[in-house]
Amino acid sequence: MPDTVSPVWRASMLNTIPLHADFGVEIRDIDLRDVTTDYLYPEIRAAFEAHSLLLFRNQSWDDDQILAFGRLFGPIENRTEGPDHVALVSNVLPDGSVMPPDAQRLKDLRANMLWHTDSTFLPVPSLANIITARVVPEEGGTTELVSTRAGLKRLPPDLKEAAKGAFRHRYAHSRQKIDAELAKADHIAKWPEQVWRGVWPNPTNGEEAVYIASHVCGIVGLSDTEAQSLVDRMITCLTEPECVYSHHWQVGDVLIWDERATLHRGMPWPFEQARTLASICVSARASDGLDSMRVVAS
Repeated sequence: MPDTVSPVWRASMLNTIPLHADFGVEIRDIDLRDVTTDYLYPEIRAAFEAHSLLLFRNQSWDDDQILAFGRLFGPIENRTEGPDHVALVSNVLPDGSVMPPDAQRLKDLRANMLWHTDSTFLPVPSLANIITARVVPEEGGTTELVSTRAGLKRLPPDLKEAAKGAFRHRYAHSRQKIDAELAKADHIAKWPEQVWRGVWPNPTNGEEAVYIASHVCGIVGLSDTEAQSLVDRMITCLTEPECVYSHHWQVGDVLIWDERATLHRGMPWPFEQARTLASICVSARASDGLDSMRVVAS
């Protein structure tokens, strides 16, 4: 098809079925290993901008292929000084055994069961999470998501006004809710507070979405108590049961979600059963609207 044809129009020709009335589509008949800058990526990216959540089933790819695909969206987020890598969201130890119930890592997984957006506490937050299922438990372990784009339209007037504020994000804040010692861990406590605007406008289509997370520790100009009350109310409104898409993982599933326009959380499962998801985050850039989210000190 000629390059002059809009990727948005080409995206409409993908074989898709909706996942939820608010957002999300399953895209069928694509092997993600075949996607390149010029082949299918423009259509996938247009669908990502339009729907905020994409599902691909029956994928089979290794870490290098996941990273190569992720780089089509932008730079791979890397919180270490080592090479880019695929992170495992898992309760399985290197020797193949399952973590004991009191393992510190399980506390971190439980913190991921709070409604959140990834990496809002980093100097450069995430554009997208690309995550695939490698081992799934017999029950539980779903991932729940909501559209904060659709949710913004539903907020009552006072919360819509509050969302225009500047939100303070700190990693240790969300981990403190689970365990005080977890919040002090080096890989958590090392990240200083970041401040972002509470509404992220999509530069591609102009759609606005609430940008919020369990990491929010305050709102500029408000007391911590008042801010926490507003944040709690806002997340409750955004995550009403009818707004939630619950994904029941199958091995080979790939989910890609827009961190600028969704909230998500993991759900518990019997922790004596193994569960492993492989995940990368892609960092946001100016072309993704990042500069519009920065708060300039007055």
